Amino acid sequence: MSWDEIEVPKELREFMPNKAKVTYLGQKNGAKKQYRYGKLHIREYDDKFLVHMDKVDPQRDPLGHLVFDTPEVLIGLLCAAFGGAKVGTTVFKNFKSMKISTLSGILASLAFGYLGYSITKMIKNHKR
Repeated sequence: MSWDEIEVPKELREFMPNKAKVTYLGQKNGAKKQYRYGKLHIREYDDKFLVHMDKVDPQRDPLGHLVFDTPEVLIGLLCAAFGGAKVGTTVFKNFKSMKISTLSGILASLAFGYLGYSITKMIKNHKR
């Protein structure tokens, strides 16, 4: 649980807004299900709910949500795209093989994406 989340015991289920909808987007963090109601994000576990408010409603402004609520995902995607493209292009220029450059680009994008995501997540959590 992060500092900005509220833990609600399962016995208080009636707190759940009737219009909250199950969502598959978002980091589950081990939750069985996730729900959204505007900026309200609810994660359901076996014994509790963890609830927090996002800064931006992802259904109304997905890019704003990435920028302000989950910058680690955005940075990871950008690192994957740019890192993979750079490595793939460089390998192709040196080896003139589409298979080798494509494989290199894919592997590099996975590595750069994970690295960018992880570092940004660590910085984000450290600031709290």
